[in-house]
Amino acid sequence: MTVCPAEPLSTVLPYQSPSNVYYDLPKTKLLYSYEHAIHGFAARLSASQAEELRHQPGILSVIPDSISQLQTTRSLQFLGLADSWGIWPNTNYGEDIIIGILDSGIRPDHPSFSDAGLSPVPSSWRGGCETALDFPSGSCNRKLIGARAYYGGYEENMRRSLEEMGESKSPTDYDGHGTHTASTAAGSVVSSAGFYAYATGEAKGVAIKARIAAYKVCWRGGCFDSDILAALNQAISDGVHVLSLSLGRSPAMPYDEDPIAIAAFHAAERGILTSASAGNSGPSYRTAVNIAPWILSVGASTIDREFPTDVVLGDGSILQGVSLYYGKPLLNALLPLVYASGAGSRFCHQGELVPSMVTGKIVVCDVGGDTGGVAKGYAVHLAGGVGMILANTEEQVEGLKSEAHLIPATMVGVTNGNIIKNYVRSQLAPTAIIIFRGTVVWITPSAPRVGVFSSRGPNVITQEILKPDVIAPGVNILAAWSKFANPSGFDGNIDQRRVDFNIISGTSMACPHVSGIAALLRKARPYWSPAAIKSAIMTTAYNVDNNGRNIVDLATGVASTPFAHGSGHVDPNKALNPGLVYDMGTSDYVQFLCSIGYTQSRIAVFVSNPESCRPGMTPGDVNYPSFSVVFSRQRTVVTHTRRVRKVESTAAAVYNVTGIAPEFVEVKVTPDKLTFDQYSDTLTYQVTFTSAAIETIGDTTSTFGYLEWIDGQQHIVRSPIAVLWNRDSWVDAM
Repeated sequence: MTVCPAEPLSTVLPYQSPSNVYYDLPKTKLLYSYEHAIHGFAARLSASQAEELRHQPGILSVIPDSISQLQTTRSLQFLGLADSWGIWPNTNYGEDIIIGILDSGIRPDHPSFSDAGLSPVPSSWRGGCETALDFPSGSCNRKLIGARAYYGGYEENMRRSLEEMGESKSPTDYDGHGTHTASTAAGSVVSSAGFYAYATGEAKGVAIKARIAAYKVCWRGGCFDSDILAALNQAISDGVHVLSLSLGRSPAMPYDEDPIAIAAFHAAERGILTSASAGNSGPSYRTAVNIAPWILSVGASTIDREFPTDVVLGDGSILQGVSLYYGKPLLNALLPLVYASGAGSRFCHQGELVPSMVTGKIVVCDVGGDTGGVAKGYAVHLAGGVGMILANTEEQVEGLKSEAHLIPATMVGVTNGNIIKNYVRSQLAPTAIIIFRGTVVWITPSAPRVGVFSSRGPNVITQEILKPDVIAPGVNILAAWSKFANPSGFDGNIDQRRVDFNIISGTSMACPHVSGIAALLRKARPYWSPAAIKSAIMTTAYNVDNNGRNIVDLATGVASTPFAHGSGHVDPNKALNPGLVYDMGTSDYVQFLCSIGYTQSRIAVFVSNPESCRPGMTPGDVNYPSFSVVFSRQRTVVTHTRRVRKVESTAAAVYNVTGIAPEFVEVKVTPDKLTFDQYSDTLTYQVTFTSAAIETIGDTTSTFGYLEWIDGQQHIVRSPIAVLWNRDSWVDAM
């Protein structure tokens, strides 16, 4: 239970350091006290105690503790990062910027965290390095400058100690996820990296010389809010510059009930940018998480590297799939093929396949049924099968996941899966073979493409704030791995493989790419606010693939929309010089909270002495780098106000507006030219959106466009426009 007093904690309960000290109060236990991420504390309370406390004077909020879940050789080249030009040499690879990673811990002895060639630890660092039997003294160095573990909330919710659950009270990563995200954001250079023979090459993080502070908040049972808050509180105090959170809770919560949003607000007040994963609940709409306007929310996309297989059918058809299987290949001859639907279990559940029907055969299994691909392959193996084709259904469409299978296996999309299943049904003796092609870098299919799993907008809390903000590489990403975890995530007694690098997918992988970019920008522009850095990343993002066409959504097979890709795919080199930025600070965010109807008591969760609400401001007036316009029966004309600050070196500049209006919407920008001189570096403009009549738009619920400010030199400052029609209110009017 997280409690937010109106005043600092010292007026409510006694404070003592360190934060893991327990207080034995009657029927209560104080788990953490918070000073920086929030003014409050976490404690075990009965339901009646929580309710009584909620009504006490001076208590702003009482929030139940809840759980969040954890959500590179080629990717850096795909981002355009190079040693000879651009943001890397201009920032000395992010030297001395500190990235706080909240995750499942870290593997300190991994070569990705070598401190060779790094300067001394920055003098601004105020953190520490916890030790344990599996995290001995000396585990931290000039690269991994801090490591802590937070488990008070986890133990309390599980009603058992870590020792009883077989887990270690240390920052050591036994999962692999935290090591992967940390090395993606800021890993040192490691030559001859790869996952077996896949994706071989030189591995390194986005901000190669940035420092890492690891905060372990995720355990086998998940990541609890109280522990996350304690880590965020400590990270702010320690002096991190960027926070990277590859975790989140679905569905999204109101901002004043979301501990991550509250803590990220306080981080932004102190100049710390929070980058967070948008979630893995796609392709469903309204699934994006970490959606507060002061958080940089990141979706996942592909890069131009895949691990293809060929499924060759007995009729000569060749169908492509993907796999990370590494082992003895199938015989170079056609083998009997069977669809598991007719052999006991279409989802290939262990113990349900009929051995006499699958022995010696390649088995086609459907994705789903609460069983992972590696587990399905093992079930096929136990039943006597020799190979597996994992077929997507209509729910997963064409999104493919390369997995480290234990038997020769591949995954195919719904189209190829249906072709294979139809072939099996039409033949008396169907046959096939799987051929593994290794690592391929190509431009067909195009990249980037939005991952099917990547969570989508619109924003379920505030539709006027477009989320996610950007997309970044998050599909089949190679990065460092824990020596205590196998590469598949399957039963450790069965999969006993150990690797130094692993290839996995998720918005968890996309987030640290952007965290690293933010670190580079923080180094280059030390006086920029978190909002300015976020704006630079968003307004320089691109929306076309490496074939020059609109970025494709793998869930639909057609051009993606801002609900899937936000402002577009990140471009770190262009973000270094965005031309204009949409800046914001605490006052802007407070007025945003006012505009969505928050009372002074709700706003006090974020700021101790909130300023008065200015009349007339709407959520769409927050100075955001993108536009999300909401029409209703009462509102067919909407005006949004924005201000931009010139950040280029030249004293004078003229920007002209251009763009494409969303269908069924008239867009008017006033003024249509922004003239900056030596006396004015910040200018304001308004955009008026007018909806067509209900009879004209028909069944349309959303349309999209964009607005660009162009100086005719090198700067294009681009903002996506998403338009939503509140259909219920339109229907009410009919």
